[in-house]
Amino acid sequence: MKPLWVCPRCGRAFAGRNQTHTCAPTADLAERLAGVPPEVVALFERFKALIERCGPVTVLPEKTRIAFQVRMSFAVAVPRRRWLDGHLVLARRVDDGRFRRVESYSPRNHAHLFRVHELAELDERFGELIAEAYQVGAQRHLGR
Repeated sequence: MKPLWVCPRCGRAFAGRNQTHTCAPTADLAERLAGVPPEVVALFERFKALIERCGPVTVLPEKTRIAFQVRMSFAVAVPRRRWLDGHLVLARRVDDGRFRRVESYSPRNHAHLFRVHELAELDERFGELIAEAYQVGAQRHLGR
């Protein structure tokens, strides 16, 4: 695979050259989670742990979301007052009741939007879907 392109202004790495982005500075994760209710932080920490068991990942705390990246961003978490919103990018559409909506951007790029209220929702099946999204983040789904 070709090397990642690094934005000369903000230093963030991307799989695609001149990737559109906001060039906003990455926040500190602890600062980003400050003021988030403990129950929602627990949901975020479980989500993050499921991702980290897949392999190395870059956590990108931003103003409105927290993205997870290997070569490309493949998962996003958005802590709210009473739940955790987010999405997983999968190479296929998955019909699963845990997803509120699926947005298809290309034949191998489908954002699966979710809302989690309880730790039990972040179960092993969700972990399997995260592992599949991690493969997309590593771009292992390309060329198949």
